[in-house]
Amino acid sequence: MDNNLFYSRGNNSNEINKKKKFDFKTKKENTLSSLNEVENFLFNYKHFIKYVKLFRWFKS
Repeated sequence: MDNNLFYSRGNNSNEINKKKKFDFKTKKENTLSSLNEVENFLFNYKHFIKYVKLFRWFKS
């Protein structure tokens, strides 16, 4: 029964329960870059809407 999947799961419980070290600096950099990307997207989207409105205005 050692080859049974149910029993082999229990042998790896020590590997799963190990705590990973929390790297605050990396999390902070990732969060700031994500917020920056969102801000740039929204800023560009607002300008895009203005361009579409101008295009429609000049087209008609």
